[in-house]
Amino acid sequence: MSLESPTPPMRPQVDLTVRLANSGDSRALLRLASLDSASVPVGPVVVAETAGELVAAMPVFGAGALADPFRRTAALVEVLELRAAQLRAEIPAPPPRSLRNRLATSLRDARPVPFLP
Repeated sequence: MSLESPTPPMRPQVDLTVRLANSGDSRALLRLASLDSASVPVGPVVVAETAGELVAAMPVFGAGALADPFRRTAALVEVLELRAAQLRAEIPAPPPRSLRNRLATSLRDARPVPFLP
């Protein structure tokens, strides 16, 4: 009788790329946001890519990850949180927008509301 513990089940290896998003990722970020019922983050975003497909994203300055809800991404989100923290130490934070600029943007992007009698 052997006292050795059973070998743990093998986990499939996954090629993972963690990088900053670029302009070519806008469509994939929009898809992730749609799947996750969230908005696309603003500013620098760090992304997790497996098999050439973005499966998770995290804004460097901000909170809340985007992730494909149909995949196991919890560990990937943790990796993105760590990388975002590293980048925050390296990249200067954007200056806060003034109230005047935020109001101007809101008014510029406002949509008319139909009048209902």
